[in-house]
Amino acid sequence: MRESLNLTADDNNQIKVDQSSGLQQPEFRYIAIGRIVRAHGIRGEISVAVLTDFPERFETTQQVYVGNESEADAYQIKKSRWHKQNVLLTLNGVDDRTEAEQLVGLFIQVPVEETMPLPEGDYYLYQIMGLPVVTTAGDTLGIISDIIETKANDVYIVKSADDKEILLPAIPDVIKSVDLDAGKVFVELLDGLI
Repeated sequence: MRESLNLTADDNNQIKVDQSSGLQQPEFRYIAIGRIVRAHGIRGEISVAVLTDFPERFETTQQVYVGNESEADAYQIKKSRWHKQNVLLTLNGVDDRTEAEQLVGLFIQVPVEETMPLPEGDYYLYQIMGLPVVTTAGDTLGIISDIIETKANDVYIVKSADDKEILLPAIPDVIKSVDLDAGKVFVELLDGLI
């Protein structure tokens, strides 16, 4: 389930090392739910492209964090309304067009703890980013370093300990299970994948 791949690392932008594989896993604090695309009008309103499968959250969320991967500032939402496919936000402290224009390109984020609940078996992309990928035979292939979203299915980019990349289609024939408690993704390799 997508909120966004652009996630903010911990306070010091630190990466933790998975002791079992020696590979690095990011620790995330925020999840992006939108990206500021332009200033709207002269009173500080911003136009936000929605990056979440739950756009209704803009109507109930009271505080957001505006920033990028390394830093974000808290803002209270004064008002939200829909305009075409984007949401228009009025944030406390952003009172004119000049201030709004300074935010263009930044992400509207919420703490990871505030993600919307998902049905069993569905996962946010940030939950599987950095997880070790293990074959059904027990071999560790590497960690999920990135995810490409395509119309047909997502593709997981798995980075091995020797920096090689393996592209795995996120289809049932390949991705056998995701065990968040164990912190692993189990896969079955089809002929020609490696």
